[in-house]
Amino acid sequence: MSDQIQFIVEKLNQEPFRKNYNLITFDSLESMQLLQLLNDVLGEIDPKHAVDIREELPEQTAKRMLSLLGILKYKPPGSISDLSAFRQGLVTGSKPVIHPVLHWLLQRTNELKKRAYLARFLVKLEVPAEFLQDDTVADINKQYEELMEAFKNLHKECEQLKTSGLSTAEIRRDISAMEEEKDQLIKRVERLKKRVETVQNHQRMLEIARQLRLEKEREESLAQQKQEQKNQLFHAEQRLQRAQLQLKEMHHAVVDSKPESLMKKLEEEINFNSYLVTEKIPRELESKKNSAYFLQKVVAEPAMSQSDLNVLEIKINEVNAQMNQLIEKRMMKYEPIDSKFSMYRQQASIISRKKEAKAEELQAAKEEMSSTERQMLQKTNQAHELEGSEVLKGDEFKHYVNKLRSKNTFYKKKRLEIAEITAEYGILQRTEELLKQRHEAIQQQLQAIEDKKGISGYSYTQEELERVSAVKSEMDEMKGRTLDNMSEMVKKLNTMVAEKKASLAPVIKELRQLRQKCQELSQECDEKKIQYDSCAAGLESNRSTLEQEVKGLLEECVQEESNYRYINCMKRNLEIQLQRAKEEMKAYVSPDPQERRKAIREQYTRVILEQENLGKKLREKQKVVRESHGPNMKQIKMWQDFEQLMECKRECFLKQQNQTAIGQVIQEGGKDRLVL
Repeated sequence: MSDQIQFIVEKLNQEPFRKNYNLITFDSLESMQLLQLLNDVLGEIDPKHAVDIREELPEQTAKRMLSLLGILKYKPPGSISDLSAFRQGLVTGSKPVIHPVLHWLLQRTNELKKRAYLARFLVKLEVPAEFLQDDTVADINKQYEELMEAFKNLHKECEQLKTSGLSTAEIRRDISAMEEEKDQLIKRVERLKKRVETVQNHQRMLEIARQLRLEKEREESLAQQKQEQKNQLFHAEQRLQRAQLQLKEMHHAVVDSKPESLMKKLEEEINFNSYLVTEKIPRELESKKNSAYFLQKVVAEPAMSQSDLNVLEIKINEVNAQMNQLIEKRMMKYEPIDSKFSMYRQQASIISRKKEAKAEELQAAKEEMSSTERQMLQKTNQAHELEGSEVLKGDEFKHYVNKLRSKNTFYKKKRLEIAEITAEYGILQRTEELLKQRHEAIQQQLQAIEDKKGISGYSYTQEELERVSAVKSEMDEMKGRTLDNMSEMVKKLNTMVAEKKASLAPVIKELRQLRQKCQELSQECDEKKIQYDSCAAGLESNRSTLEQEVKGLLEECVQEESNYRYINCMKRNLEIQLQRAKEEMKAYVSPDPQERRKAIREQYTRVILEQENLGKKLREKQKVVRESHGPNMKQIKMWQDFEQLMECKRECFLKQQNQTAIGQVIQEGGKDRLVL
């Protein structure tokens, strides 16, 4: 309890309360001051409650505080089990009631502020069922609920934006940077306009540039549409491949199957699906609903401490123990020893559990099979994308294996041939090297002989002349062949042009006729289009006038209906008020005193008398307080003077002790000097 009071005092001394309390002053607060303090804390949470409780009645204060505590989901502690006692303690300002409330409020002020703010918009107004029968009231109530849902969504988005890390300073900087960039762009556009105005035909060039931009945008949109259509085509091809694969699998499944096996398979699937629909799925759905209901119930409960959880665990253990005892008693009472029903029940429960386990295994196997099928489809699609072939099955795979074997033998033969050719190539390469060496030796000998004879370079020059003559002869032959080819090609082109002219002459005649016909049809189309546009404009104007008339009539109808419903509501209210007035008059005139007590007038007179008596008592109490105020203040002044007097005596005593101690030290020092 002391820790609780210390926490309350610390929180009240901080912002925004700044009460400057200590433990003694807080504990000495009267009931009215405690209530005002509680009201100040509630006013900090919800500004509507920032009022002076002296200006309202105690019942109104208690009602207002209880309503706000109910909205904030405050749960009274376990020591206050009776709600009426809690309400009475709240009215009278009892410390055992006010202190826990203050501790709970000051622990979670920010959270409660948010909850109070949301309660202003999310606490639903309960409309009586008889008023909801009216269409207008029902529509307004529906709009009210839709607006409430919209507020919830907007508040969630706002909280997400607050926690997303975006700050207003960054947004302002971005906006200012964008505005500066916009100004720079505007100035740049103005400069470009001034430069363009000096160019001839700038308007036409601007129009052409605009058309070019539009065509580029159209080209981009067409490219995007083309890409989308390619994607759609790719997805359609994938669906077609899956369908073909399923069809092939169904063909393979049907090839060796009989009607009896197919019917048996279908019956098994139907039985399994009916078991899932009638037994398994409803049971799982019911369990999910129960768990969701309990979770919602737990969420709706206020925050619980560890002690509350321990209490709940103890209660759960006690209830489980009682349940086990009751089950044992029932088994001992209603089931005879020699009865075989228990065995049958156990067997039935075991079979049902096995059935459920097998159904779950079958469901898991089906899911695994569907996942493997999806993976297989993905792999086949990847293989198709990589220009691979389809996955082979059955006889096709056997044929493919035989083909691979034959290819393997053929590959081995060719490999042997390549090895032989490689060996022969090595021999020829060695022979070529030997011949090159011999040729180099002969060339060196020939060059030495030419040097001796004085005709060095003769053999090289002769070889070059022979090579040039051979190249010249080859070029002459090529020129002759190319001239012949060109003459033949010219002849062929002339003949092809003549043939094309002869074949295109009738087509050109038909095209001229069709062009004339197209011009005539285009003129007729333009005339018909003008007629259609004029007729459509007239019909559109007539339709708009009719729509305006219908709209005005509908608005008048809605207005008259709303007036009618408003008058009906007023009539019902007046009838109810008249009925209450008759009942009040009947109760007031009735000779029965019990009936008279039920009258509102009698109730208000009793309340007025009670309030007058209470006012008299309070005035008497005020008079006593005023009479005792002067002596009490005088006594406080005397106590303060007495305290100052005692403080002065204490200081004098301390000074005297210090002086005596200093004198003793001085005397001892003098004695020491005399001894020396």
